[in-house]
Amino acid sequence: MATYNRFIMIGNLTRDPEYKQLTSGRAVCRLGLASNRQYRNKQSGELVQEVCFIDVDVWGPQAESCRQYLLKGRPVLVEGRLKYETWQDASGQNRSKHSVVADRVTFLGSQQEFGSAERIEEMEDDGSANRLDPNNPAEKKLMDQIEDIKQRAKKTKKSDDFVSTGTSAGELAFNDEPPFQDELPF
Repeated sequence: MATYNRFIMIGNLTRDPEYKQLTSGRAVCRLGLASNRQYRNKQSGELVQEVCFIDVDVWGPQAESCRQYLLKGRPVLVEGRLKYETWQDASGQNRSKHSVVADRVTFLGSQQEFGSAERIEEMEDDGSANRLDPNNPAEKKLMDQIEDIKQRAKKTKKSDDFVSTGTSAGELAFNDEPPFQDELPF
């Protein structure tokens, strides 16, 4: 009997990644993923929104990347396999759910939309960035990285501004180049 278990989904993270380092040294990161589907109810004519929530487990080096770069709301594409989990809750009832074991997680969206600079601004707003100890070498390195990200974000913002061409404000200036020349006979 042949079987095939493949899962592919694009969605947004419902929460920040939950990262754990197992006693074996292997890293695992759990992501909460949501994907929306909109359709019109044929009987009532109303627009219905259906949301699918699923937990995704990412293992190994890719779990490290997810912990480092992903935040709540970030769009991702997940490829992997479905896994059926069963357990008993605190009251002794049997519980079950489907989850995904990811083979690949592709980060979607631009760095400007979901980049580290916004996360840093959030940390500054809630005061958590000020809890770092500059005397601790690891935390000092983190503070230096935060400052570097801020500087790069400022440079990126400046380079993304529109350039006026003199015809109308807000147009981008493009340099025309001749068409691509190749060796093909047609």
